[in-house]
Amino acid sequence: MGAATALHSAACYAHGRFSNGVAYPITLSAIIGLSGWLPCSRTLRTKIESSQTAFRRAAALPIMLGHGSGDEVVTYRNGERSAEFLRNSGFSYLNLKAYNGLGHHTIPEEMDDVSKWLRARLGLDRSCG
Repeated sequence: MGAATALHSAACYAHGRFSNGVAYPITLSAIIGLSGWLPCSRTLRTKIESSQTAFRRAAALPIMLGHGSGDEVVTYRNGERSAEFLRNSGFSYLNLKAYNGLGHHTIPEEMDDVSKWLRARLGLDRSCG
């Protein structure tokens, strides 16, 4: 449920409101979702398209999605559809990476990719040594 929560938070941040209408109080800098899907996607596009501010926030928010092609809990196709829906809703700074044969868990390669992605977004690309 972590990826679903992260992606739903991205949608709420872009819209500026939670699903219940309460103002979203946090500024997000980046979103990572692993082996997940986007809940409440049907209402997302309308909310984003109805506001220039929402569209700007969506377009500027970096999102990394990682998903295994062998995921037995949340199928890769569901993750792929979520990425497509986010892109079509204005989240243009989105990267989906597939991991061949990976189930609903992580592997060192995926964690290395998350680390590299975060370091690049945070301006920490330099080596530590």
